[in-house]
Amino acid sequence: MAKQKIAIIGLGKITQDQHLPVIDKGNDFEVAAVVSQRGLSHNGVPSFKTAADLYAAMPEIGIVSVNTPPDVRHAIAREALEAGKHVLLEKPPAATLAEFEDLKAFAAAKGKVLFATWHSQFNPAVDEAKALLAKHGVGSVKIEWREDVKKWHPGQEWIWEPGGFGVFDPGINALSIFVKILPFAPFVKAATLTYPENRQTPIAAKLTFGSAEAAQPTLTADFDWREQGDEKWHMTIEAAAGHKLRLYKGGAALEVDGKLAVEAPSEEYERIYAHFAQLLASGQSDVDGSPLRLVADAMLVGRRDVTEAFVW
Repeated sequence: MAKQKIAIIGLGKITQDQHLPVIDKGNDFEVAAVVSQRGLSHNGVPSFKTAADLYAAMPEIGIVSVNTPPDVRHAIAREALEAGKHVLLEKPPAATLAEFEDLKAFAAAKGKVLFATWHSQFNPAVDEAKALLAKHGVGSVKIEWREDVKKWHPGQEWIWEPGGFGVFDPGINALSIFVKILPFAPFVKAATLTYPENRQTPIAAKLTFGSAEAAQPTLTADFDWREQGDEKWHMTIEAAAGHKLRLYKGGAALEVDGKLAVEAPSEEYERIYAHFAQLLASGQSDVDGSPLRLVADAMLVGRRDVTEAFVW
C-alpha cells in the first residue's frame, strides 16, 4: 500500500525528536511538505512559511500534523479543516476547552478526521494497568511527574506565557494516563499552583482528586519542573483488592506486587501514527478532552503560591 502524504506544521523540538523520525521509518505516511516560520525543511521537501501557502501550492496533500505551541493550535487546525484536511493534533490539543470543543464540532461538520493525541496513553503497560484496575478496583493513585525544565524545554519561552501550560505541559501526559486507567471519572477537588515571580505559568502543582465512587479512593498528583537528576515519571497505585502497581518510565513499564509485568520499547509515536492511519481508514475521529479538562479545573480551583524568579 502506498504511503499517504502528510504535511507537518511546526518544526519545533517535539517534531524533530519524534514526529519526523517516526514518520520517516514508518509504513503509513510520507512527509511531503512542512510549514515553518523559521524556514526549516526536512529531507528537501517543500517548506512554506504559512499553512495557506502550503494549501495553495500543494492542494493534493489531504492530511496535516499540527505540532505548534498550543496557543496558536486552534486557528491552525481550524484553517486546515476549512481547507478540507484531516488533522492530527499534538498534545495538548488546544489552549482552552472552548477551542477544543469548537474543533471537535467543526471537524464533524466538515466530515474530516480529527485526532487529539495523548502519546503517553499508547503504551502496553498502560493498557495492562487499566485492565487490572477494572478487575480489582482502585484504592489509591499517587502521581509523581517531576523533571528539569531546563533539560526538556531549553530556552522555550512560550511555555511560560499565558496558554503555554507551564508544568502542565508534561503533567498532562500523566493526566492522560490517569484518565485512561481509572474505571471511573476523576475530578479536581483542590490544587496548589506554584508560579515563579517572573512567569505567567506554574513551575509546580499539587492536585487532589475526587470521584463519584462510594469508596472514595485517594488520588493525588505532584508535578514539578525543578527536579534535579533523573526524571520521575511514575505512578504508585494500590488496587482495592490489595495489589500494588507501579507505572514508571512515563508509562512504558509496569510492576505488579514488586515484579516487572510489562515493559515495552518507547514507541508511543509509532503507535500514534498507526492509530491515525486506522482512523483515516475508518473515517472516525478520536477526540478525548478529559486530560485538558482536568488541567482547566486545576486552574479554576487552584490556590496560587509564588516562588523565586526562574531564569534559564
